[in-house]
Amino acid sequence: MNSGNDFQDQRNTDAELFSAVLTPHRSLSQRGFAIVMAFVSLISFVAGLAFWLMGAWPVFGFFGLDVLAIYWAFKINFARAAAREEISVTTTELKLRRISHRGHVMEWTFNPLWVRLDQEVHEEFGIERLYLASRRQRVAVASFLGPDEKESFANALRVALAAARRGPTYNPL
Repeated sequence: MNSGNDFQDQRNTDAELFSAVLTPHRSLSQRGFAIVMAFVSLISFVAGLAFWLMGAWPVFGFFGLDVLAIYWAFKINFARAAAREEISVTTTELKLRRISHRGHVMEWTFNPLWVRLDQEVHEEFGIERLYLASRRQRVAVASFLGPDEKESFANALRVALAAARRGPTYNPL
């Protein structure tokens, strides 16, 4: 075919049909964390001081260790909030990119014509797990979303996969 043929124009074949960046939800802000830690520290200090005045001074140190353990647990929680999943669907591929909280990257590429969205549903709670499955490969996706969020994500992804299966549309205008 010659270069003037309109059907040879490939501009719309790799148009992005769906794109999502999924991140874990963290309800406590940095300001809230500072307030919680100040409150825990104050309570721990007052209780430790009471034990010190009663003559049980080693207990004061254990109250300090409790504050340190709570601080450490919150820091780990905030660090894990950096994890994310990036999902994009075009007419030619579905790409899943998972980035751990440590920065490790794992990528999967699927053909949208062959991939299916499997789900495990609990009758009381809703969708518990979502999987992208194609041939012998099955990858969990959106694991840190809640059941309602998983359902919304699954519906949007199904619509995008259906659009990818229909293929590009030719609109000369």
